[in-house]
Formats: sequence, structure tokens, C-alpha cells
Amino acid sequence: MAGFPLVHLDRHLKRLVQGHKRFAAICEEFKRPDGSFERRVVRVVTPGTLIDESFVNPFENNYLMSISSGSDGEDQIGMAWTDVATGEFFTQTIPQASLRDEVARIRPKEVVLQETLRKATSHPIKDALVEESAVVSYIGSGVQTLLPPKEENNLSVYETEAVGLLTSFMKGSLLEHMPGERELSHLLRPTHETTTGRLQMDSHTIKALEIREELREGGISGSLMSVVKRTVTSSGTRLLERWLCSPSASTLVINARQSLVAVFHHSPHFRSDVVTLLKETEDATRIVQKFILGKGDADDLKAIRDTIRVWDVIRNRIRAEMPDITKVSLSAQAATDWAALETIASQLTNMLALAERIDSALEDTELAPAKDSAGEEGDPTMPELSLGEALETEDSQTLPRTEDGLCTSTKTWTIKPKFSAKLTSLHRKLNKLHRQKTELEEDLRERTVDADVDALQGAQSLILNNSTIHGWHIRVPKARDARNMRNVEDLGLIDVSKSASSRTYFLGAWTTLGTSIAETEMAILHAERAAFNALRDEVKVVGSILRKNARIGDELDVATAFANLAVEMNFVRPTINESSVLDVVNGRHPTVELGLIRSGRNFVPNSVHLHPEGRLHFITGPNMAGKSTLLRQTAVIVILAQTGSYVPAESATIGIVDKVFARIGAKDDLFRDRSTFMVE
Repeated sequence: MAGFPLVHLDRHLKRLVQGHKRFAAICEEFKRPDGSFERRVVRVVTPGTLIDESFVNPFENNYLMSISSGSDGEDQIGMAWTDVATGEFFTQTIPQASLRDEVARIRPKEVVLQETLRKATSHPIKDALVEESAVVSYIGSGVQTLLPPKEENNLSVYETEAVGLLTSFMKGSLLEHMPGERELSHLLRPTHETTTGRLQMDSHTIKALEIREELREGGISGSLMSVVKRTVTSSGTRLLERWLCSPSASTLVINARQSLVAVFHHSPHFRSDVVTLLKETEDATRIVQKFILGKGDADDLKAIRDTIRVWDVIRNRIRAEMPDITKVSLSAQAATDWAALETIASQLTNMLALAERIDSALEDTELAPAKDSAGEEGDPTMPELSLGEALETEDSQTLPRTEDGLCTSTKTWTIKPKFSAKLTSLHRKLNKLHRQKTELEEDLRERTVDADVDALQGAQSLILNNSTIHGWHIRVPKARDARNMRNVEDLGLIDVSKSASSRTYFLGAWTTLGTSIAETEMAILHAERAAFNALRDEVKVVGSILRKNARIGDELDVATAFANLAVEMNFVRPTINESSVLDVVNGRHPTVELGLIRSGRNFVPNSVHLHPEGRLHFITGPNMAGKSTLLRQTAVIVILAQTGSYVPAESATIGIVDKVFARIGAKDDLFRDRSTFMVE
């Protein structure tokens, strides 16, 4: 592709990468010491390696997955997947027969396989990917894993091979944005997943229950996710989707989540305050990852600063709401619920020192969007000062001053002058040069007028200017002032050009002064870049703590969302235990119920009682009687309960369910009250 304006980059990437599933190589120019330029590819953008492009959906994960094929005859395969934009990294070893189900659960945008599988016309791994929309990529031999030593990780041989595929592909795609060894040592510690700790659903069940998207049209409208979503942050929405597709199978985890929901459910004002605060937080996980990948700007630092402050307010608000058990009598369940909230609040690390450090460095100015002030010396993403920008100053005789007496340039800066001694010195030098410019300008206005002529008739419009055509020059834009110019030769002014309304002159003194101003401003830009990189490194050092705090914020977001959902749709808290009982009294299908309410009708509830003496129920009825609805309703109630949510019923007791299957109503459109029979 030929070159194009940088502002159009995301538009072209969206069309190529998202629309046509193509790879796009980004080539940039870098200035050599001798002044010439070289071009090199700095990144290859693929569907699974998107970082901060404007078209990336912030409410869902953009996973890149690798699958190890293993040796012939082996049933086990390894999986590794990561969201390059957030840094979340997972691994798992599974039987080959489970691959299709796991891919449907994770829903990667791109899958990386070994090059040896490219020409294979039929292979179990490739066959499992047929029904998914993920782009399949291949990587050749010579794959080297970048994992810590074996004794520092608990990965199987299959997972280690998958991680090697994944990191090698990332290295070949991210190129200059690939994290360094220090960042990788923290980044490449994946979360090892197993099938024992969660409720398992195969690919058909996830689609049949319409958890993420509607079965017929594929959109989110009419899905379970669309009905229960009350989250207010993008990261909280991503967590909610993961929980819905991977409900927990641990009573401890489920009851802890329900305890948080219960506290917010019973305290509407407290819930409202926390939701309001959560709305003010930014996606800290993605910002930290941008910094690790060598991207980001000062606005991202401000977002981290503001989010840290909000976290502190949330922690204090929770502590203020905590009941005093010495003065208030609580039931055993209420005490457990508040203890769960106190536990999660205590895990929020106080990072106000970092927030104050960032605040002490950054100017409170709005920055231009979509600029990456990251990178090494000569990085083209750092905005450079052009000659035309060097002297975009207002014509004022008195420059504004800061509290410490420093005169300030009219140019907008990112880092405060007091952040470092070097910046302070450069700003003092720049302000001195600007005063000299003002004095020279005033002196020329006075001396270009004859002594016997009223000064008001002189060249009052004379300005010291700079342009790509004339360089450093003196411009008299008004025709009357141009005609009244006197003492031109005595002042050393050289006539460069003239027109009917203006004149342009050259003056050596102004060229020398202007060059000094431009060089000083360029030095400030480089000093600001160094200061920004230092601040960015400080954030990266505590990146794991920021991620942990962000995860706690996400859990609070989901908990308050479940509480709001329970209030709005009259959900109740289910009892979760290790029994073999499933007792749901007057349960409802939330998606169908919402569709009926919108059409002015009511849902007819159904009860289900499964116990060791009656494990099997046989359902009969005519077409459109609601058989599929009852089956799906029961599965959805179990999924919501084991996600940690309240459920749509009068009461519910649910023994832990390890697997859910659904094969009913392939053409059902329950949200619009259309059964398979009606559709056909």
C-alpha cells in the first residue's frame, strides 16, 4: 500500500484487518544522524494483535490463541491465549476432543498453528476450527519459548509448546512494540486453567443458550449478555462475559460473589455511590499494557492518576459503610456478606504516591488525541517541532508568569518545568529568549519610524515571523505600515518580497535569535520525552499492582451490576451447595420475560424439582407450549447462579452443576416469541 495521512491509519486498518482479515505491515521513517531517512517495518497488524486502535471493541476481549499439535497418536493438546491489548494470558491442557468446545468458549480472533499443518487437508485441530470465525495463521520451525525456567512455572509440555508458538508469533508481529525481557518476565506468567473449577459447556450449548449472541441473527440483542448487563466500565463488561461463559463450580467462589451482590442489593444508596465512582475510572489494565508495549501518551498517565484517586475514594467509601459489629447486631449471613466486602476492599492497594508523582509532573492541559509520545530516540511517533510551530506565539509585551516567577512561553507543554532541573533551566532560557524577541520587535517598530513622524503612523503591525518559504523573517502585513517603513537599510533589513498589502524583510539578528528559540524548544521536547519515559517506566514497575486493583474494580462493577439487575427484574438469591438437588420455584427465562414485557405481556413461571430420587423429568406438550423455554430457562438459572448472580425465581436451591448441555430449538427465536415450529 502507498503512503497516506497518519490520521487515516485506523480507517485503513479496520477495512484490511477486521473487514478482510488481512495482515497489514506498518512502515515508518526514521531520521539518521546524517540527516537522511530510513524506512523500516515497525509492526505487522493482524486480527489477534490489535492494541489501541480506535476500532477495537473495548467491551470484549480480542484473544490471540495458539494450539500445539502434539505428537501423532497423542490425545492431549496444549492451548495458550492472550489479549495483547490487556496482557491477560492463559494456558490449558485439554483432550483433543474438547478443542471445539474450548475455542467456542474463548472465542479467539486469531489462532496460530504450526507451519506443518498448513498443507494438511484433514487434521483434528483444523477440523475443530471450521465452525469458528477466527483467522488461522501459521508459524514455522525454530520456535523458542520465552517462559521462565520450568521450576518457576507449572505448565505442561503441551502448554509450553503452545506458549512458544504464541510468543514467537507476537514477536514477529509486534516487532518494535514487543515488550523487553524485564516486562516479559512478568507478562509471561500465564494463568493456568483447568476444567475442574468451572461449569463446562460445549460449543453447541453456548450457542443454543444464546449466552453471548442471538442464535439466528448473531447480534447481541436478545442474548443473555444483553439482558443481564448492567456494568458501567468496559473492563467490568469483559469480566462479566468471561464469567457467563465460564461459571464457577466452587461453592466458596460463588458464595463470595453472592455476598458482594447481597451487600449492594440491600444498600441502594451505597450501591449508587459505588456505581457513580466506578464510572469515573478508566481502563487501567489496557493503559498499563499500552505502556508495556511502548505506546501511550500523557493523557494515559492522567487516566492512571485519576483512576488511582477514585480507587482510594471507593476504598474509603466502603470503610465508611462497614457496620460496627460492636454496636450493630448482624445475622450470621449478613456478617459473612460484609466480611466478603471488607476482604476485597482490603486488597485495594494504596497507590496515591504514584498519583501524586504523576500529578507533580503533568501540566493540566488538554492534549491532542491519538499521539503516542513513546519510543526511543528518533521515534517518529513523538511529535516533532516544525519550523512553522517554533514561533507560534501571541503578540504580547508581557509574558504570563508562574507562582515561582518563571515567565512562561505561550506554547503548550506537557511536563511542568519544575519536574526536573534540566526542564527548569531550559524553560528559563526559553523565556529569556522570548523576552529578547519581544524587545527586538518593539525596538524595530520604533526605529522604522522617522523621529519627526508620529510613532502611531509607523510600522505598528511589524512582527517577527517564521515560515517554510522565507525562513526567519520580519513581516509587515498592513499596507499603510509598509509604506511608512523608514531606516530600512540602516537597520540592516534586507527586502525579501513585497506585495500590494505587505512586505517581508530578512534580519540576521532575528535569524540567530529565532534559531536559538527553536533549538531550545526542541531541547524541551526531548527533555519532556525523557521525563514521560521515566514516568511510564515507574507505572510499568507497579503494573502488576495496578492490574490487581483494576481486577478488584471489575469485580465490584459486576457485583453492583448484579445487584441492580436483581432490583430491576425481581431476582432472588439462590442457595448454592454440594447436594444433588435442583429446586427452582416459579423460575423465569430472563430473555424471554424481557421480550414479553416489551410487547405488553407477562411471562408464565415454571417450577423444577430435581433430586436424587427423581433425576429425570420427561416434558411433553404441543407446539409453542414452551418446552424449549423451560429447558433453557433451567440451564440459564444454573449459569446465572454459578456466575454469582441472583436468579429469576421466587426461590432456588442449586447443587453444584459441573456440565450443561443444550440441543433444543435450533431455529428458536425466544426473544421474539418464535419457536422452531413457527419459524419453519
